[in-house]
Amino acid sequence: MDAVEELIRSQGIDRISMTDVANAAGITRTALYNYFPDKPALLLAFTEQVNSAFVERYKRELPSGVSAARRLSAFVRLQLEGLVAHPHPPAAELGASLGPDAYQALAAHVAPMQRLLTEILEEGTAAGEFDRLPAERVAGLTLSMVGSQRLPLVNGDISLDGTHSLVTRFVLRALGVATETVDTILPASTTENTQGSH
Repeated sequence: MDAVEELIRSQGIDRISMTDVANAAGITRTALYNYFPDKPALLLAFTEQVNSAFVERYKRELPSGVSAARRLSAFVRLQLEGLVAHPHPPAAELGASLGPDAYQALAAHVAPMQRLLTEILEEGTAAGEFDRLPAERVAGLTLSMVGSQRLPLVNGDISLDGTHSLVTRFVLRALGVATETVDTILPASTTENTQGSH
């Protein structure tokens, strides 16, 4: 899977072949085909591995015993860190390049992330922290917003800290969290720091 990630970074998803992956992994094509019958199966396995690692990390690192607003902030931060650590195309892009059957399988692999965020939003609503909005739809919008920052982050056009602050502030304010409360979670000065080092 390390070979797949490196090839996605260097060549892009559409240009990778099974031969490239076998060569990069130091195995024969036959050995690779013993595990994965085709490129879509290989890329689905890769996506599943990355998503499983993310979910496990979130379970370990998301704070408990704190407000839903703080948990949402931590979730956004982990998502952005994941984009920087694994700058491969998002699942929707992978699915588009592999066809409709693969897209359905990819959607199932990404679903745990949306469920986790939906739970945070539902907790915040139940606790009176957030306005009553449809949690699943807000989760989708939030994940889309995070995903839209992938290329600028990977290219170094924007900073991780500034992007985390901006996205988190935007979502919390949209959920009706008072600016004063948001300021206790995110210092106002980090919002200004959205530019990268370029």
